[in-house]
Amino acid sequence: MTSDSTALQPEVPEQNNDPDRTVSLFAKIKEHGELIAALVSGAIILSAWMMGDQLSQTLWVNLHLTAFVIGGYAKAKEGITDTIRTKELNVEMLMIFAAIGSAAIGYWTEGAILIFIFALSGALETYTMNKSNKEIASLMDLQPEEAVLLKGGEESIVPVKELAVDDVIFVRAGERIPADGQIIKGATSVDESAITGESMPVRKANKEDVYAGTVALDGSITVSITTKPDDTLFQKIIQMVQNAQDEKSPSQLFIEKFEGKYVKAVLAAVALTMVMPALLFGWSWSDSIYRAMILLVVASPCALVASIMPATLSAISNSARSGVLFKGGVHLENLGHVHAIAFDKTGTLTNGKPVVTDAYFNKDFDRHKVISIVAAIEKESTHPLAAALTSYGEDVLSAAPKMDVHHMTTVSGQGVFAYIDGQKWEIGGPGFIGKELVENFQDGIAADLASEGKTVVLAKTGNRIAGVFALKDTVRNTTKRAIKQLKEQGIHTIMLTGDNEITARAVAEEVGVDRYISNCLPGEKVEHVKELMDEYGNVAMVGDGINDAPALATANIGVAMGEGTDVALETSDMVLMKNDLSRITGATSLSSRMNRVIKQNIVFSIAVIVVLIFSNFFQVIDLPLGVIGHEGSTILVILNGLRLLQ
Repeated sequence: MTSDSTALQPEVPEQNNDPDRTVSLFAKIKEHGELIAALVSGAIILSAWMMGDQLSQTLWVNLHLTAFVIGGYAKAKEGITDTIRTKELNVEMLMIFAAIGSAAIGYWTEGAILIFIFALSGALETYTMNKSNKEIASLMDLQPEEAVLLKGGEESIVPVKELAVDDVIFVRAGERIPADGQIIKGATSVDESAITGESMPVRKANKEDVYAGTVALDGSITVSITTKPDDTLFQKIIQMVQNAQDEKSPSQLFIEKFEGKYVKAVLAAVALTMVMPALLFGWSWSDSIYRAMILLVVASPCALVASIMPATLSAISNSARSGVLFKGGVHLENLGHVHAIAFDKTGTLTNGKPVVTDAYFNKDFDRHKVISIVAAIEKESTHPLAAALTSYGEDVLSAAPKMDVHHMTTVSGQGVFAYIDGQKWEIGGPGFIGKELVENFQDGIAADLASEGKTVVLAKTGNRIAGVFALKDTVRNTTKRAIKQLKEQGIHTIMLTGDNEITARAVAEEVGVDRYISNCLPGEKVEHVKELMDEYGNVAMVGDGINDAPALATANIGVAMGEGTDVALETSDMVLMKNDLSRITGATSLSSRMNRVIKQNIVFSIAVIVVLIFSNFFQVIDLPLGVIGHEGSTILVILNGLRLLQ
């Protein structure tokens, strides 16, 4: 009998040779390379300082040279490359000259500390850039690469990029939707946080739109694709975030133009400082050269250059997380200077879809029967109001009304008539039904409803009115709060609408705008926006339709609703992905905060430079204090900008 020898052998831990884990480790090292190099450089400097008496001069110098190379390599490479490319000196070159100059006059430790702090501030700035780039990377990771295509009763897995408009795809519960489309079968709760920034799921069913990058949570759906995979709303978001990072604000552009001239002025001043004090004030040559090196360090505009970009990128990233996308730092900066905002009405202040708000019935008719008949007839109509009447019937009756509708006929611009159970029914406005009948029905209730800015539709059979329905494009839930908050911020609100005076006045009073202008054609909206710009200076325009595009392009800031037309989205400068107007107030506050932080950074960095230059001239500071004061201010302005991520 033989025993199972393997059972007696001790378990050997399985070695982890997962290549993905190794790749991930290298990726993290690469991502934080500048910070690691700065910290290693600092550790070498600290070691050389602590063991100074125990080290030979050669070893001590070599340690500092190593710290120079490790800490300064990234910035030196960046500075030299940019100088060759632009043929302009930059801040990085000033730091290289300052560090070499410090070492040349025997201040190895000070030069190494300068490199260390400069590398640390550069690592912080890179962190800001990486943080912003991660917003794009995380978005792109949400885009599925494959989809389940339904064709000829067969399922096949295909790359998303090969999908075409009208293709039908199947999305299982828990999967991410790969393309924009419309549900044709099934229902599910959809997590749209990637698109709107809203954490609460939205229930979606037949004929409702779904978007690429969102998640079908609790139900499988069949979707008909409505947009090319490379033209989805999700892809537009990614493109807008990328453009926002690439486009620089006016302040940033000014600083970059100023930097080249300033660097030349500093080098000229350093050259003069090496010579003039020795000739004019009797300084020793060593003192003159020493003070010139300090001037080279403290006069460099590192903090000034870092005052804007980290703050701008942080604010753009913060805004994108909350569903407000800016197409560039210039627009985020300008929003804080807006004094008036003009709003389109339909689809912007309102939901853009009329609903039945009031219904009155002839006491001689059964209320539910009238609703059923109207809903059944309107279900066969293509008029925009028909869908509202049909939905009203379904809501009131808790089910789609079933009626046999015969000889359905549309009278263009007036109404419809049809036969049900051999009886003729007419549905339309007062002019179609008969003004005298309308005026006599329930003491002229139709006229009262019309005076409230509502559209009146009546149902008649024989020579009697069976019911009257009032329809209205209802105000968005967030509109009143947004208008109130904007007015509290001192921003004037104006509504521009193509609707008539009565409707415009009713909506304006309901939402609380300061003023309104009715009967506006698209061209007239542009003229009104120009007049508002003359009156208020900086003006924003908010809209969602093709007819709003010219005004969006004309205003200082064009704001599009996320569900708006492609033209509006392309023309605008910022987009409200959740169609939540109250997000504008958050964006204006963020813009004001960003502008405040940038001003703080600029004033602080200039003040530090001025104080350090004068302190150096009067020989109050030495090189170590100059290094700490200058580079410390750079780190502080970057950290101040990073506050905008919160």
